[in-house]
Amino acid sequence: MPNERASPEQRQFARHLRYQLTDCERLLWRQLRNRGLAGFKFRRQHPCPPYVLDFYCAELRLVVELDGGQHFDEAGMAKDRLRTAYLQHHGLEVLRFSNLDVIRNLEGVLTEILSWIETRTPHPNPLPNGERELD
Repeated sequence: MPNERASPEQRQFARHLRYQLTDCERLLWRQLRNRGLAGFKFRRQHPCPPYVLDFYCAELRLVVELDGGQHFDEAGMAKDRLRTAYLQHHGLEVLRFSNLDVIRNLEGVLTEILSWIETRTPHPNPLPNGERELD
């Protein structure tokens, strides 16, 4: 996370966005809130100057972004590339999904996020050294 603190105006803007979620953000938030996905805490509309992140898990350093139609023209895609590069430069991972993905295949979106989590978090009950799981 960049070290810069959000300005009062940016915090107020993020608060405003939390109360004005899109339908797609609301659908995904219902699944992520209250540690609903693999026990990880996600925040919605989290300020990360100069951006406000759709969903953020500090423990995983994971950003989940939902993209509407404005993200699919050349200017929108260029802005998204810059935003993703900035966040990655600061050690954050970014997963992007279209609003259409969320509407048509919410389970698939959740499965993809879970798959990402599973590949980056240690098993809660690792096998002792030298032992392997039986097939």
